[in-house]
Amino acid sequence: MPQLNTTTWPTIITPMLLALFLITQLKLLNSHLHPPTPPKPTKPKPHAKPWGLKWTKVYLPHSLPPQY
Repeated sequence: MPQLNTTTWPTIITPMLLALFLITQLKLLNSHLHPPTPPKPTKPKPHAKPWGLKWTKVYLPHSLPPQY
């Protein structure tokens, strides 16, 4: 049974891999995977502040004596 001649395999496989790599790079370079998103408006929205109308108790720091 004759042996399989593999001496030319690296000569064939190396350019093939290089060509596949280049084709893949060119396809990725020319494809637009994510289209640019339009800018969002930056108007500030008024938020309801539930604490704005309520009275809150103000506490003194612990280092000061209580004031009556």
